[in-house]
Formats: sequence, C-alpha cells, structure tokens
Amino acid sequence: MIRTLPSTKFYKYGYNAFIILYFVLLFSPLIVIMLLAFNNSMFPSLPWNGFTLDWFFGEGPEKVGIFNDARNLKGLRISLYVAIWVTSISTLIGTCAAFLFEQEEFRFKKFFYFLMIAPLVVPGVIIGIALLSFATSLGTFLELSLGIDVRALSPGLFLVVCGQCSFITTFVTLVIIARLKKFDRSLEEAAFNLGAKKHQVIWHITLPYLRPSVIGAAAVAFLLSFENFNTTMFLVGSNATLPVTLFTQIKDGSTPVVNAISLLLITCVSLFAVLNFYIQRRDAAKAAKS
Repeated sequence: MIRTLPSTKFYKYGYNAFIILYFVLLFSPLIVIMLLAFNNSMFPSLPWNGFTLDWFFGEGPEKVGIFNDARNLKGLRISLYVAIWVTSISTLIGTCAAFLFEQEEFRFKKFFYFLMIAPLVVPGVIIGIALLSFATSLGTFLELSLGIDVRALSPGLFLVVCGQCSFITTFVTLVIIARLKKFDRSLEEAAFNLGAKKHQVIWHITLPYLRPSVIGAAAVAFLLSFENFNTTMFLVGSNATLPVTLFTQIKDGSTPVVNAISLLLITCVSLFAVLNFYIQRRDAAKAAKS
C-alpha cells in the first residue's frame, strides 16, 4: 500500500503490531544473552541468581572471566588474524574482479560471471568439505608421488583463509560492481584526453570514487569472516577460531562466559557498523559537495 494514501485503522494497527513483533523477535534473544552475561550462576541460562562481573574479570578457580580465559582469548586472536587476511585478500581480488566484469569485454563473460556468483548458492558446509577433500587428495598425491609433505594442505589456518575467501570475495565483488555501475565514464575519457595513463586514471579518479564501497565491502568481508562457522569447522586444525571454540564449549557444557563473549562481540560489531555507516555518510556528503 502507498503510505501517502488514506488507510484504515485496521491497517495502521496491523502495521504497527507487525513492526513491534518484528523487532521483539529480532532483539529479544540478544537482550537475554547480554543480561545473562551478568548472571551469578554456573550455567548460561535462567534462573537469575544475582548480579556479578565474574564472567568478565573472574580469575577462578570456579568462575573464570573472559579476560582471564586463555582458551577463548586464543580463539579471539585467531579469528582476528584470519579475518584480517581474508579481508585483505577478498578486497583486493574483489576490486579487480569488479573492474573485470564491469569495464571489460571478453569471451564467455556471462559464464565466468555465473562461476563468480556460484559460491553464493553453494552451502558453506559443501564448500568446506569440497576444499578439504581437494587439499587432502592433493597433499596425499604430492607425498606419495614426489615425497613432498606440504603442511599447508593439511587442516589449518591456510585452508580456513582459502575457504572463506572463496565465497566472501563474491560479496565484495558484487558490492563494488553496484557502485561501479553508477560511475560516470566520461570522467575517465576526459582524463585520457588530457594525457593520463590507464593506471593514473584508475588511481586518481576511479578508486577515489569507489572508496566508500571498498570500505563497506571490506567491513562486510571482515564480519563475514569473523563469524563464519560452517566452512571453518571443516578446515580448521588445532588452532580453532572463536566461533568453533564457542561451539565446542556449548556442546560440552559451558558457563555464562559464553554470554559475556557474546555481549562483547555484539557491542564491538555494533560500534564497527556505526563507524562504517558514519564514514560512508561523510564520504557521500563530501562527494555531493564536490
């Protein structure tokens, strides 16, 4: 229905009820998780047994807070390490792929574009299993045929980075392509007419225009990498990322330290999203003024 047209009271009440229900379903689990991070209990669930900060700063022996939990802190460091590498590689490859599919013409372009977006419809579990099988088979072949033991082909952080990049790069590419479609090519033509080289046009004209989308795509890549579980679960070795570490704890029975970690992650991700939104709005305002 068009919002500017008159509507019935039933529609208004139904619309408001839907909005309220939607946000309640969306945020109520997060609110419960954040509140239980301060629960003075040995279990990450109700009932409420009082307020405590032990799940953040506790030193043990019974209550070990997140800031003193070596296992979870190690998982956090590994997740950040993987996310930084995935973000860097995916942003670089995705930017180049966006230029390739948007500004270049070549044979079988539509076919290769289909291959590029294919990881979006392939479940992460399948990607993880396929990459693990391929790496294991290749490693076994090299060891039996040539006597070469390639440790990188064993489950570990290298395969985790490769597995995440295989589909996160697609997200980066699509975000940058959407921005590149709006680019005024006459600016490039004017620069060429003034004697600029191809790399100079890209560096001084095209990339500054794409900067908001590149930053946004990098932010999306970082978040997708940091929280990824399906693909990572099959490729990780002894150095587990934070989502895998949390899954192991929940499966075996954990304390409310899991809720404390969730609270910190929700807070950091929210601040990160707000900062990214502010940067994009600022760059858009500057571009509008210029």
